[in-house]
Amino acid sequence: MFDTLLIANRGEIACRVAATARRMGLRTVAVYSDADAHARHPAVCDTAVHIGGAEPRASYLRGDAIIQAALQTGAQAVHPGYGFLAENEAFAKACADAGLIFVGPPVAAIAAMGSKSAAKALMEKAGVPLVPGYHGDNQDPDFLRRQADSIGYPVLIKASAGGGGKGMRVVGSSVDFDEALASCKREAASSFGDDRVLIERYLLKPRHIEIQVFADTHGNCLHLFERDCSVQRRHQKVIEEAPAPGMTEERRHAMGEAAVAAARAVGYVGAGTVEFIAEPDGRFYFMEMNTRLQVEHPVTEMITGQDLVEWQLRVAAGEPLPLTQEELEISGHAIEARIYAENPEKGFLPSIGTLNMLAFPEHVEFALGDVRVDGGVRAGDVISPHYDPMIAKLIVRGRNREEARARMLRALGDMRVAGLHTNIAFLRRLMADEAFATADLDTGLIERRVDTLFPPQKATPDAVLAMAAAALLHADGYTGGEAQRRSVAADPWDVADGWRVSGRHTRIFNLIDADGEARDITLLRDEGRWSMWQRDSAQPLEWAAQPVAPGRCRVRLRLNGEDHDGDALLLGESVTVYRDGQAYALQLHDAVAHAQDEAADPGGSLTAPMPGKIISVAVQPGDRVKAGDTLLVMEAMKMEHTIHAPREGVVQEIYFQPGEQVSDGEQLIALSDA
Repeated sequence: MFDTLLIANRGEIACRVAATARRMGLRTVAVYSDADAHARHPAVCDTAVHIGGAEPRASYLRGDAIIQAALQTGAQAVHPGYGFLAENEAFAKACADAGLIFVGPPVAAIAAMGSKSAAKALMEKAGVPLVPGYHGDNQDPDFLRRQADSIGYPVLIKASAGGGGKGMRVVGSSVDFDEALASCKREAASSFGDDRVLIERYLLKPRHIEIQVFADTHGNCLHLFERDCSVQRRHQKVIEEAPAPGMTEERRHAMGEAAVAAARAVGYVGAGTVEFIAEPDGRFYFMEMNTRLQVEHPVTEMITGQDLVEWQLRVAAGEPLPLTQEELEISGHAIEARIYAENPEKGFLPSIGTLNMLAFPEHVEFALGDVRVDGGVRAGDVISPHYDPMIAKLIVRGRNREEARARMLRALGDMRVAGLHTNIAFLRRLMADEAFATADLDTGLIERRVDTLFPPQKATPDAVLAMAAAALLHADGYTGGEAQRRSVAADPWDVADGWRVSGRHTRIFNLIDADGEARDITLLRDEGRWSMWQRDSAQPLEWAAQPVAPGRCRVRLRLNGEDHDGDALLLGESVTVYRDGQAYALQLHDAVAHAQDEAADPGGSLTAPMPGKIISVAVQPGDRVKAGDTLLVMEAMKMEHTIHAPREGVVQEIYFQPGEQVSDGEQLIALSDA
């Protein structure tokens, strides 16, 4: 076994690999970019080496800099993590040429499976069923459109070298094909340095099921059962679970055998994932093989009791697989939810900013347990536009699927994040949704359940407003009033409860909720008793607050005879209340300070929803557009985002051109009335 391991990646996977390596007694080396100088992964490793700028191409995609870092620190092996260089045959070969062990498959296996088109051709020869489509080398747009026309719509355009849902577009008709192809190729070139695509028939109500395979250098190859990754948004996985609901032993055996056959066909070594698309009638088709460890591997670890990173390291050191196929068993059910900095209500738009607060439910970290968290960020870290906006992975295990689902619901409700938008509330709705609860799964679940997963926003409850007001009073030194006065034998002038000679004291709070609605409330203390006034209506109020951390308190109150409790976090002009698994973000409104904001007329401009780069501009000054027309395309978080006209109008001015960087909130285009 080697004694020093360099981890050629960042974030959660770097921390994950470091945790296992540490348990095995190995020394670890981290690499980091300018943006990650103060990140978590350099801190948890024994040594850290700076390798370049914030952009992946200037750092984490620089194989030469990573190999140099390994050589200068005395590392004998390189673990590539999930992405970046994990499936790069040139990097794997460069490691071998430098005398380093690449913790992954042989170069030939990466090459065979690195191109989706080539992999499908190989599987076709091996008799593995494929989805009808075109996987050839001809990339002429007219030719590809004709192929799509002959396959029949809807079709899926997919980057040949892609992964992670990037470089994929579903096209419903021939008239939309050219624009979707161009966008897909741009995204593929940006993400993978390769704009080649393949075309496949888009299956209706399919499930995405993948098989974890493992092979060693002694000729052993096995599978560690399946994962269901059907719940997706924008072709990216949101929820993963193992085993797959409704999987029969016969089908599990057939898919496992097919996956092992695929691995053997390319002389595979190490951890890999063979992905299948399955139809409701049980038929399944080979999609691709990822020649690396997957983001969702923890659910497999949870049901098998095995550390797959340890398996990787031992196999890379030349050891045989720790177990045989017959010795592997499924125990319980595991579910993984990806916690993202994004806004589901705005098309899952990534959210950029500082994690002012990050608190997880009681859990183990990077290890087996009923509740596990795999994360690479800490409170105070910045979610930047340069990398994937995943905050952490929350993984739970139960004796069965229903117990795991209930445990996930509770764990999500116990999470506390502030400073940016997250998908936590959306994930709780997803866990509680009838379709998910009954395992009515397919890759279109989120789209077909949009009415229940994206319900109309309700007004912020009065109890939440009262909690926010109580937290603000507590921050100003107030107590809950009469009960506190009775419990403290002190001079009445020392009691901070709002007491006045007249017996009455009033505090007015101007709050703005997440929808921008003003919620003005008045708290009145009269003869030792509080009440909350709204719209000339009063509700009796009793409250108490207990500090739990700087800027954070536990609030308990009785409003109009009903008991409520929750957490409140105060940061500057913001108050976030966590109650019943929901987070309510409120802003204190200073009418004088924001008078100019209200006087401004934002109706004629469009602004950048996040930092990014302008990829293309579809209009010119003077063009007349209608609502929904494409104005320009931005790239951020390794994804393309199209900016559409919000209404009919005339383009007055375009402030940025392709290739230029923009900041969050910058004005992009001026649009006048038609």
